[in-house]
Amino acid sequence: MASADRNVQISKIGIIGAGVSGLAAAKQLARHEPIVFEATDSIGGVWKHCSYSSTKLQSLRCDYEFSDFPWPDRDNSSFPSHAEIVDYVEAYAKHFDLLKCVRFNSKVVGVRFMGDQKITDNGGSYGSLLPGEPVWEVAVQTGSDTIQLYAFEFLVMCIGKYGDIPKMPVFPKGKGPEVFQGKVMHSMDYSKLDQEAANKLLRGKKVVVVGYKKSAIDLAMECAEANQGPEGQPCTMIVRTLHWIVPHYWVWGLPFFLFYSTRVSQFLHERPSQSLLRTLLCLLFTPLRRGVSKFIESYLLWKMPLAKYGLKPEHPFEEDYASCQMAIVPENFFAEAEKGKIVFRRPSKWWFWEGGIEFDDKTRVEADVVALATGFEGKQKIKSILPEPFRSLVEFPSGIMPLYRGMIHPLIPNAAFVGYLESVSNLHSAELGCKWLSRLAAGEFKLPSVEGMLEQTAREVEVSKRTTRFYKRHCISTYSINHDDEICEEMGWSAWRKANWFFEAFSPYSSQDYEKEK
Repeated sequence: MASADRNVQISKIGIIGAGVSGLAAAKQLARHEPIVFEATDSIGGVWKHCSYSSTKLQSLRCDYEFSDFPWPDRDNSSFPSHAEIVDYVEAYAKHFDLLKCVRFNSKVVGVRFMGDQKITDNGGSYGSLLPGEPVWEVAVQTGSDTIQLYAFEFLVMCIGKYGDIPKMPVFPKGKGPEVFQGKVMHSMDYSKLDQEAANKLLRGKKVVVVGYKKSAIDLAMECAEANQGPEGQPCTMIVRTLHWIVPHYWVWGLPFFLFYSTRVSQFLHERPSQSLLRTLLCLLFTPLRRGVSKFIESYLLWKMPLAKYGLKPEHPFEEDYASCQMAIVPENFFAEAEKGKIVFRRPSKWWFWEGGIEFDDKTRVEADVVALATGFEGKQKIKSILPEPFRSLVEFPSGIMPLYRGMIHPLIPNAAFVGYLESVSNLHSAELGCKWLSRLAAGEFKLPSVEGMLEQTAREVEVSKRTTRFYKRHCISTYSINHDDEICEEMGWSAWRKANWFFEAFSPYSSQDYEKEK
């Protein structure tokens, strides 16, 4: 291991990662002059380092912006490209002078807890975020042979779920990538190619894309576009788990937000810590919720040839929305399928042979390139940094990371985790959470007991389990307004943010509603 410089630099707050969440944390905790460690030479996180040339935001600009820094063209109805998002994030950092906090090319390679709080203090107080003395020692690699040590009172993890550690399929012996004579790569590696290199890799090649989420769909679309003309080859998508996809945010002429993003629409859905009366009402509203889901499904099946290609999920649309897995499909995706440029296969199992991919029905597909859009090991990134015993507690006790208000792990002292809670707008959730975190650090309110926080996170898990089979993603999209209400109430803010009762009931919430205290 590289040599460590024992000249320990001491500061109040350390932030790991300079993506959207890390910058939100730096902005809200600026009074403490935090140090932000960024492993690369630039800010932006996955938007900068893990996006394809065609990657776009899946929501409108006005739904993905910092509360005090609106997009210059926020009413533009098109989805911004990843390059536009990077420009916006960089403008935000420069406007609020956040770059002075960032240490670039500084990779955190180890963390050591120096405090005396024990994880067995389950039922008691969590304690102050800023105890008055350093409790975390952070080892940062700044060169090939240089390790600089830092010490902090409070550590904020903003390394995210995506990127860095790819999730790779496991194969029987003799049936993995080692027997394949072509090229195998994960979507993470593909995202690092520029447009010219990506076109060269795909053009005229028989490509297989494994997966059916946004990264897989976008990659298959880029493959189809690179293979136009008579010499072009089809792209085969291996689809195992189906999810609902949407062409845009309109359903039978109605804006999508009416169905899930207003107080009235979310009133139909279960939420944590609800009263017995609300529980009974949710049971009564079950047919109405199912009707809304069926209404949306009917439009999607009419608008797109999902049934024709065997891509109609068996589960309700609501389950994908409740787990933040709804993907926007590129405009010409099914047009390319109609031309034969994208082909779908639905095997139960698959593996490699020397010339491509073999399926459990004994059929084969020849391939020159196999792209694995199989996701990332998000929690493994945290585990690779955290020391024991905290590493073993990341997913304790439910198999899901228990984060109170999406930020505080009740069993890991003097630390916060930003960017792991998913919602309709992850940027908004991260920023509002950081505002809450800033006021918590300032002592404006206190956390519940450790036991109380664990009970709250357990209730959230139970709600998710009853709502969707994909509950492990920790998504709050069906009760996001209630989640924000509770954060506001703890900060001493008014939960109702609109100008009048009509807008409060029927208009969607956005980050602009939470710019200032009310």
